[in-house]
Amino acid sequence: MATEVNFYHLTRSSLEDTLPRLLAKTLQAGERAVVMLGSPERVDALNTHLWTFDPNGFLPHGAARDGDPDRQPVWLTHLDENPNGAGYLFVADHARSVHVADYKRCFELFDGRDDAAVADARDRWKIYKTAGHVMAYWQQTDSGGWEKKA
Repeated sequence: MATEVNFYHLTRSSLEDTLPRLLAKTLQAGERAVVMLGSPERVDALNTHLWTFDPNGFLPHGAARDGDPDRQPVWLTHLDENPNGAGYLFVADHARSVHVADYKRCFELFDGRDDAAVADARDRWKIYKTAGHVMAYWQQTDSGGWEKKA
């Protein structure tokens, strides 16, 4: 079965603004997620951000320093791993997974203001399409919403 791969071209919002909303929708759908980032430092920064981004809300998550990955509905990592049995994979910050086919859905989030990130996303698009995954491309609108372009 092919994985549904969604590319999110961030042009108006940062990863820190966009990812919490996508993760909240993931949890509302009853799914678990792995968030794969480019470095341990980015994992630590995002881990802290997810605890503080919404003073009126709570997004349950953890990373290696928190332990108990099997109990975490959202797992933050710089490794290509799935220790919490997630069905959804979120990839950002130039990270790459060779296990996309093991997930129901993959979300590739990339900064449209970073030429290297855009080029990297184009390369991954070709790789996923050749592998037979179901592809979708979402671009941020002027109002901050999302428009499906492909």
